[in-house]
Amino acid sequence: MKITKIETSYASPNAHLLLCRIHTDEGLVGCGETYYIASAVAAIIHDWMAPRLIGANPLEIEGHWRFLYERAANFGARGAELRALSAIDLALWDILGQACGMPIWQLLGGQSQDGVRIYNSTGYGRQTPSTEGTWPGYGQMGEKDPLNDYWNAIHEPAAYAQAILDEGIEAVKLWPLDFAAHKLNGNVYVSNRDLDKGLEPFFAIREAVGNQLDLLLDGHGFFQLPVALRIAEAMKPLRPLCLEDVIRPDCVDTIRDFRDRCGLPLAVSEMMIGLEDFRLVLEKRAADYVMIDPTWVGGISQTLKLTDLAQAYNIPVMMHDCTGPLTLLASVHVGVARGNVAWQETVRANLRVAYPQLVTPLPEVIKGRMQTPRGPGLGAAWHEELFREPHVVRTSKI
Repeated sequence: MKITKIETSYASPNAHLLLCRIHTDEGLVGCGETYYIASAVAAIIHDWMAPRLIGANPLEIEGHWRFLYERAANFGARGAELRALSAIDLALWDILGQACGMPIWQLLGGQSQDGVRIYNSTGYGRQTPSTEGTWPGYGQMGEKDPLNDYWNAIHEPAAYAQAILDEGIEAVKLWPLDFAAHKLNGNVYVSNRDLDKGLEPFFAIREAVGNQLDLLLDGHGFFQLPVALRIAEAMKPLRPLCLEDVIRPDCVDTIRDFRDRCGLPLAVSEMMIGLEDFRLVLEKRAADYVMIDPTWVGGISQTLKLTDLAQAYNIPVMMHDCTGPLTLLASVHVGVARGNVAWQETVRANLRVAYPQLVTPLPEVIKGRMQTPRGPGLGAAWHEELFREPHVVRTSKI
């Protein structure tokens, strides 16, 4: 089997979700994706990776991964290069699964758990335009909408909590302190007044539904150590499942210091990229959960290695997704195959509105668990019209 064509697509010059397809001479088409600065990722795939891949055997996944990673490492592989490799890796695993007639989780060793437990993130309503969405953690709250859970959790937390429970979901993640971080010098000082205001939805949820919902706080990596400690102290009465990225995750020693001093579980961190990042976090005992985004760390190949590494330390894994449907699917395949994946992030607006517009049907969520994918490969494919104008499409081929 040979790779005959690689396609990339994104919605406009300002779009961030990069869609990828790899075609073979046997008619199999593998799908992949990554997120952020899609035009840069597309350039890396076509201008630099395609000469290695076109005409090559798509089933030699590890060989392609090592070749591209090691050469990218010569000039810095931690940004768009690794995101490009992630998209390629997903598509190659998709081809392998289709060639074998099996879902990817079967090829990873079979089913260790039946689906993956999810929590609901307070993602933005997708029909709400954002002028600030190009910066991570700066999305606008938008207006009231049944699926705009950012608005719902902040303004109607009791009703939101009950709606989530009614769906069988057992945990929610909020980022209610972003407004304080965005103030002048908000990374180094948050007033008690703003802290009380920001945490009101959490306390309202506890009052409304008690301990039926586990609570997660996402700080989007905005805060330095003194502010992070103040936030953690205020969160203690809520008995949260964990704090995620309350502190900027660019110094593992400080994360370890924060974990030792705050007295609450930490999830660290989808902002980590390389294997060495996670090794340091685990070796220095800086995390209670390892948080992985498959299409930022290097695809399914690297996600599997990181999940197994966390298992060696008896540290459970959480999978990140606020970006795209194949990121979610890649996470679920690894999660089904590895029982130490404890939680999968989901966003109701994505599952019900955004993702069906992009791919063929995803697995259902039943009783708070994303069900095990049953189709060969990833089990979903991009809609064909996404690779036609007005999308920005690039093609490399024999």
